[in-house]
Amino acid sequence: MKFTDGFWLMREGVHASYATEVRDLRVEPGRFTAYASVKRVLTRGDTLNSPLLTVECHAPAEGVIGVRITHHAGKARRGPDFALAAPDPDAGTVREDGTAVELVSGPLRLRLDRAQPWVLDFLDAEGRPLTRAGRKGTAFVTTPDGAHHMAAQLALGVGEQVYGLGERFTPFAKNGQSVDIWQADGGTSSEQAYKNVPFYLSSRGYGVFVNHPGRVSFEVGSEAVGQVQFSVEDQSLEYFVVAGPTPKDVLRRYTALTGRPALPPPWSFGLWLTTSFTTPYDEATVTSFVDGMAARDIPLSVFHFDCFWMREHQWSDFRWDPETFPDPDGMLARLKARGLRVGLWINPYIAQKSALFEEGAAAGHLVKRPNGDVWQWDLWQPGMALVDFTSPAARAWFQDKLRPLLAQGVDCFKTDFGERIPTDVVWHDGSDPERMHNHYTHLYNRTVFELLEKERGPGEAVLFARSATAGGQQFPVHWGGDCWASFEAMAESLRGGLSLSLSGFGFWSHDIGGFEGTPDPEVFTRWLAFGLLSSHSRLHGSDSYRVPWEFGEEAVGAARRFTRLKHRLMPYLYAAAAEAHETGVPVMRPMLLEFPDDPACRTLDRQYMLGPDLLVAPVMTPGGEVEVYVPEGTWTHLLTGDTVTGPRWRRETHAPDSLPLYVRPGAVLPLAAPSGRPDADWPDGLTLLVSPGAPAGTTTTVTVPDHQGAPAAVYTVTHTETGPEATATGTELPYTTALLVGGGVVADGD
Repeated sequence: MKFTDGFWLMREGVHASYATEVRDLRVEPGRFTAYASVKRVLTRGDTLNSPLLTVECHAPAEGVIGVRITHHAGKARRGPDFALAAPDPDAGTVREDGTAVELVSGPLRLRLDRAQPWVLDFLDAEGRPLTRAGRKGTAFVTTPDGAHHMAAQLALGVGEQVYGLGERFTPFAKNGQSVDIWQADGGTSSEQAYKNVPFYLSSRGYGVFVNHPGRVSFEVGSEAVGQVQFSVEDQSLEYFVVAGPTPKDVLRRYTALTGRPALPPPWSFGLWLTTSFTTPYDEATVTSFVDGMAARDIPLSVFHFDCFWMREHQWSDFRWDPETFPDPDGMLARLKARGLRVGLWINPYIAQKSALFEEGAAAGHLVKRPNGDVWQWDLWQPGMALVDFTSPAARAWFQDKLRPLLAQGVDCFKTDFGERIPTDVVWHDGSDPERMHNHYTHLYNRTVFELLEKERGPGEAVLFARSATAGGQQFPVHWGGDCWASFEAMAESLRGGLSLSLSGFGFWSHDIGGFEGTPDPEVFTRWLAFGLLSSHSRLHGSDSYRVPWEFGEEAVGAARRFTRLKHRLMPYLYAAAAEAHETGVPVMRPMLLEFPDDPACRTLDRQYMLGPDLLVAPVMTPGGEVEVYVPEGTWTHLLTGDTVTGPRWRRETHAPDSLPLYVRPGAVLPLAAPSGRPDADWPDGLTLLVSPGAPAGTTTTVTVPDHQGAPAAVYTVTHTETGPEATATGTELPYTTALLVGGGVVADGD
């Protein structure tokens, strides 16, 4: 929210009070509290009729420093709150140096000098400045409507860029943007977002997390061009500065605080096919899709039934439409017999026609208005209500409605919606409606994920979720929402995924071919390569099918080639997935995450690293032309074996079944034997594919995980003048070593 009118003035009716000087300082073990006046105190009379800000500084974890600014402390504290890791009482040390006090936590320092005008300086381990809250950096602001806002500003250095803030489809670097952290069902073509996370990552090697689950308004160099301002309508504001020095270090610390993603099961990395949304379908349609994929030798792992598996106007009642699917038990058994997993669409809304409406209302499981009426509207479903996930009984009731579907053979759920949450309601647990608006999706996804963990066992739970907020990364996988069927929307989707990955989310997907409209064959074919080189891959549309043969033989060939390639890459991809689970470093990585010292990588949003060693640049223009930036070293194309030496920009033209797909110099890719399944026995018949470019005498260790992410086999490759030499530890299984030159990988064969 903007408060000023240019540099000198405030907007009409707006009044700001800024921390000006320290009037008292209280030091305790691992923390200190400063009391800041909002004007210079020259006489005792200046202490009267004037506010005092309480600024508490503490270290909840190594390398993380929190600042909590409070005006009036007597406001009732109503939930919800983010569930953060328990604070480490030994994470911070306070030291005093004359008039200055420093809070030190790992490589991060916060310095305040009580003899100087108010400044909070954040420094790295060597004392170099990272950012600071300067003369307007700690404040409260009142507006003409009587609202009271707490605000903070943190300085931006020259050339510093800001990323993250959730899955945002606007430009990748957020400088110059106004961003409201507020869930909205707005598609992928506007400033609205399904996944809003009050966390940003700086190119200078630190992050900032605002610990407020409600609306947080960010002005990223958009009001004061040298500042990131963030504000909340409240009496207190807490933020955490998270140390690096690398972007990966920031994400490790941030996800240790807010939660690391669960490890999805290997089968979920295969190709998902859906009925699409409003298209006509029944079991015959589903069978024709599955048969068609098999006849064209396109491996399929998951079949998903979208909304109309239930009867119209009765979402959600979790009952199969008997006219369309008269034998759901038999149908699911037939699909399972073909080796397929099954997913079902659900949402947290209960239409009035559903039998669950009356049942839920009578039991008090639906959200109410202040007068005690059930909250309802007609947007999306007629007379629909909202399950109150703040109630333990409502959560258990919702889970009980899903449990019979799991008993039928359903493996996972697409947890759609969760963004349009009203604020004129009363929650079972007394939560503040404004704070619950964003947080609702977290309770919704957690409820379903915990059921899957309980019923399917550890390591088998996976969602396909649309909405999320901070901490939602614990319940993967998330997809990018409703995008158009165009090259432009393809680029929007990638920007959103890259922003989400820098917000702590390890896994991400999108609707291959676009959701709204019908893609032309070229868009669909190019999107196939992009989608199958994402962490998770789903074919889905709105009012038209997304089976590849609807778009021609080139699309069929691309679907076959890249699905089989993904299966071969599974030992490599699942190792990256295990890394995301263990450290918070995502599978799909913006270039700056792997190359933070290369300035050219800091704005790249049309290419990414898939894991640590594969550079992917989707083709997003007609005719197959694409621009790609190649960092330093000699990179080898995975599909052709051609090499290119960077750093340099290249303009390439690719056939429909190709795209820029380069292997990092000296990298060793573990490739599974050709298989129709993503969850094969990966070490059996493994190939270690060695990219040239490593200095002779260096060694690379490659760990191939098992299906739980633990090491199944460890290989050491020594790079020699004549080629790679490999040894294996802890395995008797056969493997081969190949140098990536000449023909590259033939995805359809060996």
